[in-house]
Amino acid sequence: MTSSRLTDYVAELNEWVSIETPSAERKSVARLLELVAAQCARSGLSVEWAGGGDGACQTLLARSGPAGSEPGILVLAHLDTVHPCGTLQSALRWRIEGDRLYGPGVYDMKGSALMALAAWRRLRETGRSSKVPVTFLFSPDEEIGSPSSRTVIEDEARRALAALVVEPARDGGKIVTSRKGVARFVITASGHAAHSGSNFELGRSAVSEIAVHIPAIEALTDLARGITVNVGTISGGTSPNTVPAHCRIEVDVRLQRLDQVEPTLAAIRSLIPRDPDVTLEIAGELNRPPFDHGPESQRLFHHARTVAATLGIELVGVAAGGASDGNFTSAIGVPTLDGLGVDGAGAHTLEEHILLSSVVPRIDLFASLLETTDLGRLQTASAE
Repeated sequence: MTSSRLTDYVAELNEWVSIETPSAERKSVARLLELVAAQCARSGLSVEWAGGGDGACQTLLARSGPAGSEPGILVLAHLDTVHPCGTLQSALRWRIEGDRLYGPGVYDMKGSALMALAAWRRLRETGRSSKVPVTFLFSPDEEIGSPSSRTVIEDEARRALAALVVEPARDGGKIVTSRKGVARFVITASGHAAHSGSNFELGRSAVSEIAVHIPAIEALTDLARGITVNVGTISGGTSPNTVPAHCRIEVDVRLQRLDQVEPTLAAIRSLIPRDPDVTLEIAGELNRPPFDHGPESQRLFHHARTVAATLGIELVGVAAGGASDGNFTSAIGVPTLDGLGVDGAGAHTLEEHILLSSVVPRIDLFASLLETTDLGRLQTASAE
């Protein structure tokens, strides 16, 4: 039985992966969304579309019941990847080596998105059902910050009892109970160009200006408090014999808690030029708020761990430095668990793979979570 289930899963995943879906290739992403929508409809779910506009892909919603009928479970997945089209035919071919299945997006996160749908089907096949409505949300743009899907995610979350995020599991099947928030900044210095031999004194170096600020920016890092500030790219100047008129850096900020956001971002925004003849332009904002493991999410984790134990699975929760759409649901107060997908490794690399041995156990676990997660169970977990 298990072998047949895994064979069917692998065949369907192959169909999903054969449609390469880097976030910017909207036609390809839309094509996969349409395929998944048809499969959801055949699985007894009602399909809706939301968001989009300005050329962006719409977000796919697949519901087990009428929208807004009662608080239910929101399942978050995304279908875009970071791998450019052509990766499947060259650097990361679909292949199975022992327990590992390789391919672009199999781990992050097509394998887990399919796992969630397979869990729903498993419920139906075994004559079981969820106690509350379930909405599967498939995002088209999570890898680039969810610009078109964020509003849809937050609107759906406000009507949800809990959010279950099927980002891939961590080593050994660990799930994610908290994530850092993310902010991004672009800082541009503008000075005056001049010939470095003939008219050096007339120049105002944008590179020198930026160089002054980099140590101050990175000094905001506080590892003990979970804050990291990284100047990740720098560009500027035109030639070695020209005083550079322009320089640009990109800054990544990771924050553990909500109360760290404003002081850290304010420190970056308050930078002022050392050279009065050079201007600084600072653009950026918080992209994803921190996902904190608050009391409500702790109760949800307790419930999930209890359910997992009945299946012989020891569920372990870990904190993650990377962000996901679960950051949005957690920030508005919805109990959230993340990393509930299949196990594997190599996200965003040419070694991306899932572990086939994890697939059926994770399908069964997720099916049990869909079946048992309701307000009564969470209240019971709180009492315990």
